[in-house]
Amino acid sequence: MSTTTPMSFLVAPSGFKESLGADDVAEAIAVGIRRVVPGARIRMLPLVDGGEGTAVAMAAATGGRLELRTVTGPVGDPVESHFAVLGDGSTAVVEMAAAAGLSLVPRDRRDPTRTTTHGVGELIAAALDAGCTRIIVGCGDSGTSDGGAGALQALGARLLDAEGRAIKPGARGLLRLDRIDPAGLDPRLADVAIEVACNPTNVLTGAKGVARVFGPQKGAGPAKVERLAKALKRWVRALERDLPGAGGRDLRHGLGTGASGGLGAGLAALGATLLPRFDVLLASIDLDGAIADADLVITAEGSIDRQTPNGKVPAEVAMRAQRQGVPVLALAGTIGSRAERSYDIGIGAIQCVLPSPVALEEAFERGAEFVADGTERALRTVLLGASIAHRAVPQTGPLAIVA
Repeated sequence: MSTTTPMSFLVAPSGFKESLGADDVAEAIAVGIRRVVPGARIRMLPLVDGGEGTAVAMAAATGGRLELRTVTGPVGDPVESHFAVLGDGSTAVVEMAAAAGLSLVPRDRRDPTRTTTHGVGELIAAALDAGCTRIIVGCGDSGTSDGGAGALQALGARLLDAEGRAIKPGARGLLRLDRIDPAGLDPRLADVAIEVACNPTNVLTGAKGVARVFGPQKGAGPAKVERLAKALKRWVRALERDLPGAGGRDLRHGLGTGASGGLGAGLAALGATLLPRFDVLLASIDLDGAIADADLVITAEGSIDRQTPNGKVPAEVAMRAQRQGVPVLALAGTIGSRAERSYDIGIGAIQCVLPSPVALEEAFERGAEFVADGTERALRTVLLGASIAHRAVPQTGPLAIVA
């Protein structure tokens, strides 16, 4: 076996929601690789999708800084949060999950008819206070479904019922919404460019709207899903009628309007631009060049399932690698229904990192250990297959090089 050419790995994972950040996952994968291929060249490129860890990652990538703030959390309690100011000094990254993420909603209080994005609006206002003229809002890992109503309230909009009283927070309040009074909106919004980095496949209303697709994941049973759907329909009618920033755009079925429980639609009504998240978040990262230099790409996410091809990090990595003919191994905390859909977009193999069924709490606590061990098991299988192929048909490709 040749050892003259070290095998080259690109490790480009997402984070494992509520367990490990993308950088932690990358480090654990590297540990597993080195157990099997001690002399490997490993480039770690942890990726974010707008959810947890986005502000930290983008501040680090651009030489920027984090600004710490205390804001209103998704259940109304104060939470310690942050936003990033990038290296250019004028661009802020507001990670909605840092103010309204699912991880901030206690498990016994997960009711998406009550959670609010108020803290997201407070972070946007804080970015304006910091003098930023461009604000990127990262959508992902949300624990809310209020259509961005709370964010707009934090920015000065008044949401009123038929008697002129302020409605309650969350989607439950939207069921009584009569009109939006925009007179108190922060005037600085007119002079700032807001870009929402979102999954464009998420839409606000309809059969594939956020209430029905994501409501159950956030704690809504069938009855509350229907209440959410009704509330968001009422909300979007008011947005289209009362906020001129919508500019005639389709806030119901337009791409990205359902991002983070409808936050996309709420911000679009203020004039924000909704963009495919990877167009924004990967703009300063040469992912394609890193893929071209790899013999094997390893990506990862907490769950690989039917949703993975719809704009998740492993899908973006796999599609780019497929165009260059580089093989991709995907690691997952769980493998869900229709995971095989990912094979069509360039993922060559999927490996669950858990050695056996374990309690959720244990999976979270031992996440890094499980990822490292799962990587080792998967990579030994990959290299065994490469050895068999090498013996059967002599070849000189990258996977013929086994340490």
